[in-house]
Formats: sequence, structure tokens, C-alpha cells
Amino acid sequence: MSQQTVQREPHETPPPAPITYEDFLDWADEDTLAEWVDGEIVMTSPASRRHQDIGKFLLTTLSAFADMHDLGTIMGAPFQMKLPTSGREPDVLYVARAHEGRLRNTFLDGPADLVVEVVSPESVERDRVRKFGEYEAGGVSEYWLLDPRHERADFYQLNTQGRYQPVAADQDGVYRSQALPGFWLRVPWLWRQPLPPPVRALLEIDRDAYSRYLRDELRQVNS
Repeated sequence: MSQQTVQREPHETPPPAPITYEDFLDWADEDTLAEWVDGEIVMTSPASRRHQDIGKFLLTTLSAFADMHDLGTIMGAPFQMKLPTSGREPDVLYVARAHEGRLRNTFLDGPADLVVEVVSPESVERDRVRKFGEYEAGGVSEYWLLDPRHERADFYQLNTQGRYQPVAADQDGVYRSQALPGFWLRVPWLWRQPLPPPVRALLEIDRDAYSRYLRDELRQVNS
């Protein structure tokens, strides 16, 4: 999401800083575009259509893949991820089955296993510097930075020293996730307009498993 100064009605004025994360959650509602950083409220603005399209494609594709392999939970914005110094709303996050105890009603209490941020012109410094440092220090195992304006995708995985190591896509433009076992992404898909249908992407990623998943879903619908 891109950051800007937002004029709010008097009754919606953010509480003065510093504010606790719990008070931030009490103040914000589902329609409030805001994040909590170092005890302060940072207002955000709606994402562009292209930003939304990429987020929707990944949310749909990752969700179906996680479901068909029973790997965990995929969530999209607006859903908070609470780290020691921030409460952010990643565009997409994945929580492995073993860590689903961190999920609360309105936020994730701790790091996701995978976070995806779609970079907008206004969010470059925030996504590449501030969030990068927060996610690394907070233990987010894998971080994707996707910049549709420059058609650039950067992928990072935590190494054994707890630092982000860049991991490149292969010569065919395929990136293989470590946090989401078996999932791979053909990066050029993200820059197509329109984006490929998630069904077609899933059939290419794992045709046999996705076909079985669809057959099982049809059986349940027809039973």
C-alpha cells in the first residue's frame, strides 16, 4: 500500500503517539487504511488496479496450492501481521500449519512464513528498507518484493544466521519457494496484462495434484 497524509473527521483523529498495538486495534476498524509502526499510526492509501490484480492472482493461486497440499493458511490485506516493532498489512501472507496457533481474529501474532509485498511508486523505501528490516528481524522466513512498474521481482530467504539471502529465479524465470514446499512461480506471469487465469497457472505448477483437488471438490458438490 502507498503512504500518504489522510484527512480524517474529528471523531476519527488518530490517538496521540505513542500508542500500544492493542489500542491501535481498538481504534482501527476493517475500513481503516493504517499500520502501526514504533508506537505510531501510519496512514495508507488504496492500491492501484494493477497492484490489486497481482495480489488477487497470487492470493488465489497460493490459497488453492496450500489447500490442495494441506500446507497452511493464506491471507490477504487487510490482515495485520504483528512483529515486535510493527503491525503491518502485507499484500499476501502464508502461515504454515505448524504456526497457525499465531493466528488471532484480526491479526497474526508473530511472523508469517512467507510475505508478499507488491511495490508501488510511493512504497519503494518502505517496502525495500523499513519492512525489509522489520521482516528480517521479526523472523519472516521468506519475503517477495514484486515491482510491476519496473517488472522486477526480488526474493529473499532467511539463512541460518537469520539474515535475508537473495534467491534468483532460474534461467527460465522460475522461482521456487522454500517456505511453501513444492510451489514455484513463473515470474513473467506477473507482468502479463491480463494476468493468466490462476487455474491455468496451477495446472502448470502441479497438474496431477490440482486435477485430483478439483475432482474431490466436484465429488463433494455432487454428493
